[in-house]
Amino acid sequence: MLDLINWTELFKDFVGIFAILNPLGAIPVYLSMTANKSESEVKRIAIKTAMAVAVILVISIWAGSTVLQFFGITMPAFRIASGLLVLLVAISMFHAKSSGASHTHQETLEAAQKDDIAIVPLAIPLLAGPGAISLVIVNVNQMDQWFEKLLLTLGVFVLAAIIWLTLRIANSLGQLMGTAGINTATRIMGLLLAAMAVQFMMLGIAEAFPGLSYKT
Repeated sequence: MLDLINWTELFKDFVGIFAILNPLGAIPVYLSMTANKSESEVKRIAIKTAMAVAVILVISIWAGSTVLQFFGITMPAFRIASGLLVLLVAISMFHAKSSGASHTHQETLEAAQKDDIAIVPLAIPLLAGPGAISLVIVNVNQMDQWFEKLLLTLGVFVLAAIIWLTLRIANSLGQLMGTAGINTATRIMGLLLAAMAVQFMMLGIAEAFPGLSYKT
């Protein structure tokens, strides 16, 4: 069974999802939203956010394709749309800022007035936004074996643990890396995402218009 797994592709999927979740890039927003919270509240928010991200992505892994089929959306069309969405996120990351595709400034202001910010806006749309959900669905569609989905699910829980740890030590990371360090890491992950986004669009176009992939 393990011989049938494409470990290279699975690792690429893991890295891609980590890049678009970008927990380091979420640190400034997280710190600003939890500045007036007690230590116990901050701990609760961190673990609840990580758990919510895991639930959102696991649902995307196992039910995403079914939702597309229900609405009659073809995978080539979804690849192209996902590529465009992920590219928008990547471009925003190049500028070291959050994409409007993930969350808007107005949403952040409204969320600051809420008592519970773990699920909205931290888990969704700040971390596991439309771009992350689309990326997961596209990656899963390329898998041939059900246990590859299972391994990706385990990978999602690992990512959730990384998110929890990042949020728990957000203050220390912010001081250690500084704004410049966080922005540099964000730009590097944005570059990876941009390449993946273009690849998604190229594959989607090739599937939708097979004739374009052949020389005339």
